[in-house]
Amino acid sequence: MTSTARFLVVLDADSTLIRNEVIELLADEAGRGDEVAAATEAAMRGEVDFATSLRSRVKALAGVSTDAFARAVARIEPTPGVHDLVAAVHERGGVVGVVSGGFHEVLDTVAPGLGVDVWRANRLVAADGALTGEVDGEIVDATAKAETLRRWADEHGVPLRLTFAIGDGANDLEMMKVAGLGLAFNAKPAVRERADLVVGDVDLAQVIAVLPR
Repeated sequence: MTSTARFLVVLDADSTLIRNEVIELLADEAGRGDEVAAATEAAMRGEVDFATSLRSRVKALAGVSTDAFARAVARIEPTPGVHDLVAAVHERGGVVGVVSGGFHEVLDTVAPGLGVDVWRANRLVAADGALTGEVDGEIVDATAKAETLRRWADEHGVPLRLTFAIGDGANDLEMMKVAGLGLAFNAKPAVRERADLVVGDVDLAQVIAVLPR
């Protein structure tokens, strides 16, 4: 156990913690933004297997310079209310985690800047200053997200009933099911239907009302 916390809030990254889909920002560098955006939308609706879809979308990034990460970070828009939510969690003795089907190469800069305590994402393979179009290691899919929430709860001494999972896509449903409260945020219809609670506005500060005081 690394520390003890009163509760744990775990968010998805793309379209939840931030307004953007990072893979689309990177695909813009290859002139394939629209194509990848359509594939991402299908994956988030649950129409295709996430891991298979991600590998296919990452192939579209082959040849993109690793300099693109800095340009993607510069285009990131934090979701409204994220600073308020993170501050409230910390004030009340909680921990904020982010688990993402996106990429460490961007999240490693964005997450600490937003006050996130722990995060996990995929990693991209690069060689000679360019992306190869491959994912490095195990893909962070729905199952991995749920397992990560469980592990962080255990590491911080938080019972699962005091965990909150916030997401928008089909690959967030397993962690939302595992959590004490699963919140659909800016979510696809299938996610809204299966969530414990639906956040109506695209404003993460709305979540503060359900946190332990």
